[in-house]
Amino acid sequence: MQNWLKTPPGQYLLDWEKAQLERVVADIFGYHALQLGLPDLNGLEASRIPHRWVASPYLSGGDDAVAINNIATKAINTMAIDINIDIKEDLKIAFYAEFEALPFAENSLDLLILPHSLELSPDPHATLREAERVLMPEGKLIICGFNPLSLWGFKQKRSHLYKRLNFGDLYLPEAGEMIAYRRLRDWLRLLNFDVEPGHFGCYRPAVRSAGMLQRFAWVDKLGERYWPIFGAVYFVVAVKRVRGMRMISPIKKLNKITNTAPVSVANKSINTQATVENR
Repeated sequence: MQNWLKTPPGQYLLDWEKAQLERVVADIFGYHALQLGLPDLNGLEASRIPHRWVASPYLSGGDDAVAINNIATKAINTMAIDINIDIKEDLKIAFYAEFEALPFAENSLDLLILPHSLELSPDPHATLREAERVLMPEGKLIICGFNPLSLWGFKQKRSHLYKRLNFGDLYLPEAGEMIAYRRLRDWLRLLNFDVEPGHFGCYRPAVRSAGMLQRFAWVDKLGERYWPIFGAVYFVVAVKRVRGMRMISPIKKLNKITNTAPVSVANKSINTQATVENR
């Protein structure tokens, strides 16, 4: 994936996703944010959240990796160290973490970014469940993914067929399976996420050279207007909801009070006086 991002189509994709992240992330507030995967895309650059991290499951060994993990362990325990951990200029990974087992407590993150993390994950369902676990109520989840219903997705499927015949190479990185937009929305709803309307981008044809991509720059405007759901990549923002419950006490039955009519009582003194006079 990292090698493909250095190609002209990869740079074209990164520019669009970075613009979308800057537009959304700047308005999200909180204390703790995490980007899982794709360290080449600094999705938290425009974030105002003070404590930010980048985690990746792909980390080479050596002294640098050990030093980064030691700093990351301290950062996770204190939740007070920034993302800017520069051991090497070309090494932008803050710490190592598995997609399905993040080293964060439940309800501890305000923002979680998954740039193509579900496609890179061996178990995307487990990754989403882990994202739901670490996000706090009303926390934001941002997902970027390749759209199989696009020109790029069609060429990738055709490249898979050609590769089986030992003819040609894949256009997109060979990492996992592309997840359809509607399928992803169904998964998020099952985890009690409210999904905002998605955005699609990168409508240019699946070409490899920078010159051809530049020639087809006009296709982006037509795609946004006439076939918006067929962009090469989608951008989804979801909010974690926690449905509250309120116990209702049983209604007490009120005993009916019967209203009885008043009964007149004879006055004994008056009756006795009347008897004496009669006599």
